[in-house]
Amino acid sequence: MRSRSTRRIARAVLALGLAPVLVISACSTEPGGAEEDATATSSSSPPDRATSGRPGTLGGEPLPVQDTAPCAQDGGGTPVARTGDGQAGPEGPITLNPEVATGFRTGMRPVATASYSVSTAHPLSTRAACEVLADGGTAADALVTAQAVLGLVEPQSSGLGGGGFLVHYDADLGQVETYDGRETAPAAATGDYLRHISPEDTGAPQPDARRSGRSIGVPGILRLLDSAHADHGEREWRDLFDPAVLLADDGFEISPRLAESIAASAEDLARDPDAAGYFLDGDAPKPAGTRLTNPAYAKTLSAVATEGAAAFYTGAIAEAIVDQVSTEREGITPGAMTLDDLAGYEAVTRDPVCSPYRDHAVCGMAPPSSGGTAVASTLAMLAESDLAAYPPTDVGPDGGLPAPEAVHLVTEAERLAYADRDVYIADPRFVPPPLGSAMTLLRPGYLAGRAGLIDTERSMGEAEPGDFPFDARGVFTGPEHGTTHISIVDAQGNAAALTTTVESAFGSFQMVEGFLLNNQLTDFAAEPRDEAGELQANRVQPGKRPRSSMAPTLVFDGTPLARGELRAVVGSPGGSRIIQFVVKTLVGMLDWDLDPQQAVGSPSFGAINSPETAIGGEHPAVTDDSELTRWLAERGHEVSTEEQSSGLSAILRQSDGTLVGGADPRREGVVLGG
Repeated sequence: MRSRSTRRIARAVLALGLAPVLVISACSTEPGGAEEDATATSSSSPPDRATSGRPGTLGGEPLPVQDTAPCAQDGGGTPVARTGDGQAGPEGPITLNPEVATGFRTGMRPVATASYSVSTAHPLSTRAACEVLADGGTAADALVTAQAVLGLVEPQSSGLGGGGFLVHYDADLGQVETYDGRETAPAAATGDYLRHISPEDTGAPQPDARRSGRSIGVPGILRLLDSAHADHGEREWRDLFDPAVLLADDGFEISPRLAESIAASAEDLARDPDAAGYFLDGDAPKPAGTRLTNPAYAKTLSAVATEGAAAFYTGAIAEAIVDQVSTEREGITPGAMTLDDLAGYEAVTRDPVCSPYRDHAVCGMAPPSSGGTAVASTLAMLAESDLAAYPPTDVGPDGGLPAPEAVHLVTEAERLAYADRDVYIADPRFVPPPLGSAMTLLRPGYLAGRAGLIDTERSMGEAEPGDFPFDARGVFTGPEHGTTHISIVDAQGNAAALTTTVESAFGSFQMVEGFLLNNQLTDFAAEPRDEAGELQANRVQPGKRPRSSMAPTLVFDGTPLARGELRAVVGSPGGSRIIQFVVKTLVGMLDWDLDPQQAVGSPSFGAINSPETAIGGEHPAVTDDSELTRWLAERGHEVSTEEQSSGLSAILRQSDGTLVGGADPRREGVVLGG
């Protein structure tokens, strides 16, 4: 039986879902860093920041708490279409543009609240999670609700059929824990699983690895949420699914971003009868504003709510998953997942990777995610430079244009960090990092030497990895894709950064019991050896978890060995560019005095280990022919201004305890709190 507070939460979210997506009447929501209320005047655009000199206050001048009702804040931006006709263009290379970009919302404002704050990539999810926090729930409680709703309203990015990584802070214990809910390869998978149908039939999986059953890993997100909730939750597990169940039963409207994603993937969705029936109207993609109901998803969530995560990993739901993956269908090669694979899945609790930067400790995920290590490595090399001497210019609500010198220093450090992660990071249970620990790659002396390789006047183009004893030295830089992110701070001071995914947009395009199945195994190297014949650390092995770039991050005052107060929660989707998005945001707040909204909204910039330097062309301040692009090109950078589809969120705790949040203008998310 539902509690009175849970029924109130569910009704509020349902009311929110019954209004048009772009103007949601229950809280006057317009997609933005926060909600746009026609009568609210308490929030204004932050003052311009100084354009030179060392910043004096982390995250800018302290912002006052906004005088509005809990979970109904002001601050939305103005949508700007990504192309002249407002329609989705063709997807770029999958290594660069993991999901269709859907524009940029200008003029978004930070949201300042006194007690708790949450940011997700969709207003309905943010509202549902915020109501849990308003009712006294913890960050771990709100995560369950947020993910359940996101799996319904943003199914192209995450869901029950996927996995994720969580960094959690327990304020009472002062303890940082990480939870690994990454998908695993089936026990029957071999090194050739993604490239050969069988040892006897060396043809490729059909229609290709991603769209076949071979891409589907054993989902992990529910086990992650179950573990985190058992450790840190206070509300009843069964009540946390009510908002998503009601939305699935009563319906919600397809948002513009989801509509563009459906249109871009319509041909692939048409291959699966369940996916086609849900997302398509005949052969045509369902447009924005269409009301969707998903009774199958409501039934699945109800079973999980009542019986726990075991209802997903055993029984009828598990049987349906295995049947979908392993049954041979015309034109689709089956996978090898079994009921034993599902029943045996466990989320793993790991020690965080914590490293110093300026006067702070930055904590992230350990392998098999490369995100925490690569972010820490990049920041450590940047600590050798005075980035505050190169602040962005023309700073306003949308951030500011980064200085060419800063872009050069950051991207050179990223090339060096990616060079190491491309070789040395994989599932540590199968391929331990050099000398048995990812911290080997973060030794101060080693990174000082790596920083010394940066030429301030010339790009290195492509970096060499550091030299460590290591058996598998093959280089893997394969594509990584979609994803979403949730940032939460609760009233007790606990914090959660969860990056969650079905991998590419719509995962494997295969739908079962109301949710999509991931294509996470394509994050493995399909070839066991690289072109030079070197064994690849990130090759397929039975039960192994593929490498990831996900980088949920917590920032504290002090040092890793003497952490002080929680200072920030940061994370983003974006495939292999996640590392760059997170670094950009941390540098914006810690070096350039940007508030969280400015930091996430600023132009994206970064580099993997290649000559290309990417500057996000979706930002209104970025042009192909500018002083920034010319300066970089003159120093050997191959500059790209392709649009990027990050989905950053950041929550900053000010010195007075006020929480200030920002949501990425490139997606539909909002920040709410109280």
